Amino acid sequence: MEFITNLLSTDGFFLGVLIPFLFVLVIVIFVHEMGHYLVGRWCGIGADAFAVGFGPEILGFTDKRGTRWKLCAIPLGGYVRFVGDMNAASTKGDADAGLSKERRSLAFHNKAVWRRAATVFAGPAANFVLAIAIFTIIFSVFGRSVADPVVSTVSEGGAAAEAGFLPGDVFVSLDGAPVETFADVQRYVGPRADIPITMTVRRDGALLELTVTPQRREIEDQFGNRMEQGLIGVSADRDDASFRTKTYSVPEAFTESFRETGYVITRTGGYIWGVISGRERADQIGGPIRVAQVSGQVATLGWIALINLVAILSISIGLLNLLPVPILDGGHLMFYAYEWIRGRPLSENAMEMGYRIGFAMILGLMVFATWNDITQLFARG
Repeated sequence: MEFITNLLSTDGFFLGVLIPFLFVLVIVIFVHEMGHYLVGRWCGIGADAFAVGFGPEILGFTDKRGTRWKLCAIPLGGYVRFVGDMNAASTKGDADAGLSKERRSLAFHNKAVWRRAATVFAGPAANFVLAIAIFTIIFSVFGRSVADPVVSTVSEGGAAAEAGFLPGDVFVSLDGAPVETFADVQRYVGPRADIPITMTVRRDGALLELTVTPQRREIEDQFGNRMEQGLIGVSADRDDASFRTKTYSVPEAFTESFRETGYVITRTGGYIWGVISGRERADQIGGPIRVAQVSGQVATLGWIALINLVAILSISIGLLNLLPVPILDGGHLMFYAYEWIRGRPLSENAMEMGYRIGFAMILGLMVFATWNDITQLFARG
């Protein structure tokens, strides 16, 4: 129980966990809600409130447009309350009854469907833009450590050994996709446990095609966190000269940031689909406790690592919000797509029912994620 005791000690909790956690979460939430707010303004929609967090207001101010900007006590989310947006399903109802003519013209529900859809989509989009900006800065200023895609060792009994890999083989492509670094191999193999991969390697100047099926293995990171991923049983020699820091110009860093963002989206989306299809275990789904724990751990590696975590979490939050679940942004977009195709919105009763179902799903997911967090926390302790 030493880990848990240290975690909950006053100094350890506030300095090692709470501050990094709030730093990461507040940035991601603020950017997400700012995306909604800015595009809403561009679409002529007024906003009554912009909040980071829920519950009682800690501090805030009202701007000249009448928007109340506030920081609330529970920093586990946020919201923008647009004019006339009186219910969670964002339906019209009788909201116009209490609005002046001027405010009716600013009301969310009175805008064209494309304006509402753009405003809703802007939140997740802002999360992706934040990640791209962070990756671009990190890659252009600090570069990144890379290794040539050369096999140094082949583990006995591993999938690569069974497929005929030898030390010195150079990865050329994976299922036809070109390989530039050893990390490209790790990233491609990791989420594809039990799925055959056709790999092209160069050996003594000749190209060979080998088929290997990654084995599902549980690994442990430097902080003791356990996770499952696919492994083929090869490694690169970290003492080899092929390990280097690769530098990027700003345009190159910008291009590379899109690749990095795409990788995180693919990995996160693939895991979500794997859980739904039963191919992946759901014990890696984490909630606020996990985010706080990881934030504290990553903070020990320095502020660059913590900023990198902001980018990764921002992508995950953006992707999660695009799921077609009523109450999430993706659920609203699903309703707007129906309205655009049919020329009329779903009935308010149908949207309200969808909202209730979506709320139950999200609540259940939060309870499950928190249970996972607590279980793993005590397992480590």
